[in-house]
Amino acid sequence: MAAAQGRLSDGAGMDDANGGEREAPAAFLAAVEALRAARVRPQIEVEPTPAPQRLAPYAYALEATVVDGDQDLADGRLVLLHDPEGHDAWRGAFRLVTLVRAELEPEMAVDPLLPDVCWSWLTGALQARGLSYGEASGTVTRAGSHYFGGLSERPATSQIEIRASWTPRTGLDGVPDAAAHLASWCDLLAQVAGVPPAGPGDASVVTLPQRRGPQSR
Repeated sequence: MAAAQGRLSDGAGMDDANGGEREAPAAFLAAVEALRAARVRPQIEVEPTPAPQRLAPYAYALEATVVDGDQDLADGRLVLLHDPEGHDAWRGAFRLVTLVRAELEPEMAVDPLLPDVCWSWLTGALQARGLSYGEASGTVTRAGSHYFGGLSERPATSQIEIRASWTPRTGLDGVPDAAAHLASWCDLLAQVAGVPPAGPGDASVVTLPQRRGPQSR
């Protein structure tokens, strides 16, 4: 798998990409470089995506897809935000924001414990890699679609969506372990996609059953 790639939002000023705008802070550049150099499990493809421009002075975004052959099992987006002045709601200078989604088997979609389980996957993925974080918040949403009329031959579909954000703790240099947070996020993507654990040490991880007929790419 190639190193993760991404790009800075307008206003970040990296490599003078925005025509003379200020240089991004060293702590942010170090976190971005860690994301760019990170290696992820082979079932997950990571690509650059435009970062939001109004959430923070500096932002960097990645999108990823869990693949099985030519089929997509789950996808998501991870955004690294940075405000050198700090942010009261974040209780820190960095924030990670994510969206993860996948289709479900109908019987899984009606499980009343599913939202709690999906949220525990997020926090568990961070804890499993020994990451320190704070101010975690988010939503887990289930949605179902039924087709009628000219579309009535399509089977009903269900989808799970996790939207979340958390504040990664930084080291003495003021830089979060961005690569480890990316790895834990990829663990979450794999769980939602129903991909088997990456190694023998992950045997206790329970994933969603892989849905029938994943979306063709």
